Amino acid sequence: MTYVEPFLRWAGGKTWLIKEIDKMIGKLNYNRYFEPFLGGASVFFALQHNKKAYLSDINEELIDSYITIRDFPNEVIELFSKYKNTETDYYNIRELKPQTNVEKAARFIFLNQTSYNGLYRVNRKGEYNVPYGFRKRWEYDITRILNASQKLKKANLSSGDFELNKYKIQEKDLVFLDPPYTVSHNNNGFIEYNKVLFSLEDQHRLSRYINYVKKKGAYYILTNAAHVTIKEIFEKDDRRILVDRYSLIGGKNSKREKVSEYIFTNIPEEVGEYDKNIME
Repeated sequence: MTYVEPFLRWAGGKTWLIKEIDKMIGKLNYNRYFEPFLGGASVFFALQHNKKAYLSDINEELIDSYITIRDFPNEVIELFSKYKNTETDYYNIRELKPQTNVEKAARFIFLNQTSYNGLYRVNRKGEYNVPYGFRKRWEYDITRILNASQKLKKANLSSGDFELNKYKIQEKDLVFLDPPYTVSHNNNGFIEYNKVLFSLEDQHRLSRYINYVKKKGAYYILTNAAHVTIKEIFEKDDRRILVDRYSLIGGKNSKREKVSEYIFTNIPEEVGEYDKNIME
């Protein structure tokens, strides 16, 4: 399988990290792949394999779109291609109440591509309420949908808590974990919105989940904010890698700010390639 470009934009996505994870996995001989915080699925789409995958996310609308893309890509493309990237059309489509899975998926992808920063946010009624993104030069390559559909053919897709498929994990499976960050980068404190989305207790629960993965003899890769609290929660007899990157901070006067993230893994060092300069 060749590299497949994600068909969605996703805040907090890990496209920037693909090269590091690819090196980390290296020649690892693993059986099946699990990803319970799917989001934009950049890591799954980048993996050079065609193994059985268990993909899930708590966002039901997101997972429904993946399922529809997998099963009915041409129908989604036909409807999606009719949408126009104007402010008026955006808000009209945002107000739609689609009835079929194809209509829901086409609307979901369009709003994702043309909204502000590709954010996903709903109000108390569960209605998508992200404003128009004014991406005037926006063009969308529909082959991204077709390629994603092929890559998803062997994927089991489901929506729910990250522990949903926990008891299906077996020896030599690989689990990639990219939870919503509870704390911000560089020890800047707690993220108010994600306190509700993914709490500090959820982080502790995720740490116990990793203990289960290891007990089963499976492999894991965890990405998280480089924060002292995260370091304490996930401190295990495993590798901890510190990665620095530049992040574009939003707003009209946006600038690039250097941030740090942790990667935790129990993949043996001799399997992959590691930059000793970034290992703690």
